[in-house]
Amino acid sequence: MGRAVVLPLLLAVIGVGAPTAAGQDARAADARAAVEAFVGRLSDVQIGDLVIEQNLTLYHQDGQRRAAGGEQRVFFKLPQRQRVEETVEGQREVQVTLGDRAWVRRADGRVHEVSAARRVNALNPLLFPLGRTAASLLAEWRARGVRDDVSHVTRLGARPVTVIGARPGARDVPAVWLDADYGVVRIVTRERLPNGTKLFDLTLSEHRPVVGRFFFPYRQEAFVDGKLVVLFTVRSVAVNTNPADALFDPASLRAP
Repeated sequence: MGRAVVLPLLLAVIGVGAPTAAGQDARAADARAAVEAFVGRLSDVQIGDLVIEQNLTLYHQDGQRRAAGGEQRVFFKLPQRQRVEETVEGQREVQVTLGDRAWVRRADGRVHEVSAARRVNALNPLLFPLGRTAASLLAEWRARGVRDDVSHVTRLGARPVTVIGARPGARDVPAVWLDADYGVVRIVTRERLPNGTKLFDLTLSEHRPVVGRFFFPYRQEAFVDGKLVVLFTVRSVAVNTNPADALFDPASLRAP
């Protein structure tokens, strides 16, 4: 490495320095204030359940070529019950999740209990922060490696967002991007996948009002190590339709 490169790097390190305790406290306060303001906006929104109809597209490992497509119907009964009915290229699967337990009926009709997909379950508090406190959201994000003593404000498109967990320019560390109106518009975590620990990036966009001041992202893109793996495009969102409790009973997966 030449001196022309070394000197600017040294100056950058000297100029940035180590964060002071006061600076960390201020950034933690900024993060808490942003989350508290967002949660406060939703205090009068009453949603007990949602039914989401959406298309999904799976991509090859290069993140560019379409590999398969299908559709999903997702039922949520807040806070911890979920049913996903999915058909991809004619193959149908149904999964029921209760808290941290999940059961799935494969296309061959067999039913298995599986460890609840951490990535999918994480969507619940992100997409539906209703009834949650700022402290509980921050605690959940910290458990996923997001530092709440590091934050900055940037722009995503034309909108200002608070980035919690990353300094300006940092793209490969766990972070939550919070829009004051829409809520979480991006989350970056490190996930343990079958082929090793990978950088998982979920981007949420095309938010539309659903009820009151609650917006829902009609476009959801998941990236692994920077490559697109799945795209969800929402067709419709219905709230408070009171889907039958039997839909969330694992025994329903064994019904003919």
